[in-house]
Amino acid sequence: MPSLEKYSRELDYSYTPGVFPSMEALTKRPDSVRRLLISEKLEGEGKEKLLDKCAQLRVRVEVADKALSRISGKENCFAAAVVEKHYETLKPGRHVVLHHISDAGNLGTVLRTALGFGYRDIAVIRPAADSYDPRVIRASMGAIFSLRLREYDSFAQYREEFPGQMLYPFMLDGSVMLEEAVGDKPPHESSLIFGNEGAGLPAAFSAMGKPVRIPHSGDIDSLNLSIAAAIGMYAFMNVGGK
Repeated sequence: MPSLEKYSRELDYSYTPGVFPSMEALTKRPDSVRRLLISEKLEGEGKEKLLDKCAQLRVRVEVADKALSRISGKENCFAAAVVEKHYETLKPGRHVVLHHISDAGNLGTVLRTALGFGYRDIAVIRPAADSYDPRVIRASMGAIFSLRLREYDSFAQYREEFPGQMLYPFMLDGSVMLEEAVGDKPPHESSLIFGNEGAGLPAAFSAMGKPVRIPHSGDIDSLNLSIAAAIGMYAFMNVGGK
């Protein structure tokens, strides 16, 4: 087997640090798993489940503590699947659009939250954190393997592909309060758009669709991205048309 490199965006594969993300890859996207790396220290039910699943799928298993330490940057990584990157065409419907998200942990957390609230189509607008960075996969707890995810070079490219989506950009100066936006019964084909952790969305988004504001006290200047995204997705979760 070829040697494994430290992760970079240019590679056509990535790693799933952790027992649970590795199991999610084996369960939800088995065709993408090239092999499984485990630590000699791995014990218990997690090890049994991983080995059983690999036996069923005929996935090669290697004891590789040094490789795990190198690719994860941590001493306590006990398992990681080597997975091919997989980007999928989105379906019209309920989208989450992440515009220039820079932090891998935030991106992974939003992906996990999106899956929890039933949003399976995710657009990532570059420049942004790498969707397949192992830190994203770890923060998503493997949710990325249950999502249709695609990266776009610009919002215009995304919009050209989905011109019929109703847009809901979340902005600090949004003209429509969240409760009002939800009360208007959004169409099923709608896109919740969230911006960069520091800069938010560019001002141009205020002229698109219905710019949404999440009300909060004046004691803070803004909400954390992952918190704002969770509030928005939860609010819109059950109100879109079918």
